[in-house]
Amino acid sequence: MGRNRNSLLMACGGALLVVLFVADLLTGSTSIAAGDIWKALFGKAPDALTGSIVTGIRLPKALTALFSGIAVSVSGLLMQTMFRNPLAGPYVLGVSSGASLGAAAFVLGFGPVSLTGGSVVNSLGIAGAAWLGSAAVLVLIAFASRKIKDIMVILILGMMLGSGIDALVQIMQYLSDETSLKSYVIWTMGSLGNVTGMQTGLLAAAVAAGLGIAAACIKPLNLLMLGEQYASTSGLDIRRTRNLIFLATVLLSGTVTAFCGPLGFLGLAVPHLTRFIVRDADHRVLLPGTALCGGSLMLVCDMIAKTSALPVNAITSLMGIPVIIYVVTKNRRLV
Repeated sequence: MGRNRNSLLMACGGALLVVLFVADLLTGSTSIAAGDIWKALFGKAPDALTGSIVTGIRLPKALTALFSGIAVSVSGLLMQTMFRNPLAGPYVLGVSSGASLGAAAFVLGFGPVSLTGGSVVNSLGIAGAAWLGSAAVLVLIAFASRKIKDIMVILILGMMLGSGIDALVQIMQYLSDETSLKSYVIWTMGSLGNVTGMQTGLLAAAVAAGLGIAAACIKPLNLLMLGEQYASTSGLDIRRTRNLIFLATVLLSGTVTAFCGPLGFLGLAVPHLTRFIVRDADHRVLLPGTALCGGSLMLVCDMIAKTSALPVNAITSLMGIPVIIYVVTKNRRLV
């Protein structure tokens, strides 16, 4: 009975995701008929302007929303399970702070940089610098995990490392010029519209790799829910599992942060929302459910951001904060 229910939920979630993706393509400042969008997707747009809007703007943005929602949400689930903490998120290890340091070094250190300009250096430089920053933090955390067995100590080290990096970024902001500072602040607000062309392919490849690693860790994740000591006595290689989860996290949340900027609270909230819907602790259900729920919510956030002209990071925070407040006030052990 439970298996049939989960299969039905996954099917409904997949159908909802498709509907929201189409709705996102239909949403924008310029009204375009559904038929014209369909034609444009297959290179048969009624006019050049329609084709440019659909394939050059709306489709990349919708794909970015889909990939980023899935990635951030799944990485949040990985962190909550590994740390057995309902308030752990994809950025607790300082991955987001590392990405911010890389972006700050590029934007604030090399003078005025346009985040929307056509230069390949500008468009890929900030994303590459942010990814390198997040990867550097991952290397440090992975090195620490080889020396430290207590996972909570690693959590605290990650938080402290993130705080130290944030302090460095603040110093760089204080010493930067006005134009560079404005570019960096815009990046911190999050944007799905700056990822185009080759970047969309890179984002998709990184997210696919991260999801593949996460899927390979489903059985270890189920064991970790029972505690590291039990998992270890069951034959699980704890250090190898940690490193795989860390790698999946940097590929998922680190890459999304690099390309889209920080997307607040989605990674914290979506896993809880998924648990509430599926009512199953098995990661064979939780993982795909979280991916579907995260992708759907991010598409909704993108549509709201389009119609309200607000930063997408503000929308994700406003949607995620009520869920976190509910978890804290109810004090439920959801992991």
